[in-house]
Amino acid sequence: MITIKNLNKSYGKQHVLHDINLTLEQGQCIGFVGPNGCGKTTLMKCILGLVTPQSGEVLVNGMNVQENQSYRQHIGFMQQNSCFPENMSVRETFRTIQDVRGTNTGLDKELYDAYEIESIAEKKTKTLSGGTSQKVNAALAFLFNPDILILDEPTASLDPLAANILKEKIVKEKNKLVFITSHILSELEGIVTHIIFMEEGHILFFKPVDQLLKESQQDNVSQAVMYYLKKSGRQL
Repeated sequence: MITIKNLNKSYGKQHVLHDINLTLEQGQCIGFVGPNGCGKTTLMKCILGLVTPQSGEVLVNGMNVQENQSYRQHIGFMQQNSCFPENMSVRETFRTIQDVRGTNTGLDKELYDAYEIESIAEKKTKTLSGGTSQKVNAALAFLFNPDILILDEPTASLDPLAANILKEKIVKEKNKLVFITSHILSELEGIVTHIIFMEEGHILFFKPVDQLLKESQQDNVSQAVMYYLKKSGRQL
């Protein structure tokens, strides 16, 4: 569903992404981890078409993201820090985005209902707390039933109950491609099927969780990743 070929990105003299090659497929739930400044955000923005690489390409369902904007219809994106038009109500925000997407049918309102968004629908988005804004953000990401979900630190600002609701929803999306960036390895436990670890603009490894656990002989994702890093002489 997403193919990344020989992707390179620099900001001035800083080479942020080094010849990234990845194939991400339907049915995978991928935890994308690595230290701050390793290039995770830049790679995610390249996938979303928000950053133009110096070389290489990103294909979403065969469409080059720099040449064909219709790929966006296949993606639901939840950013870490929600940003909505301040003078719009929550209801107006949902309606506007539905108008832009051009659809009001086949909507996935499970998170909308679970988070009781209707009860805050008339509030201005600028009055919402960080946690409530993230609930709105999550409900919008899943609303159009996209083939691909890109979730950037999705549980940030969410209370434990809201975070658990979101995790359960992610697990249900087994027929999609889900791409989750996170700094907290324990948050990925029981959710992801694969782990990508990035360091200094390079993909250190991309492995199925089952393989990672077997090779490391560890009990969970956090321990397995730490084992692999220590073995290679690296640190998180």
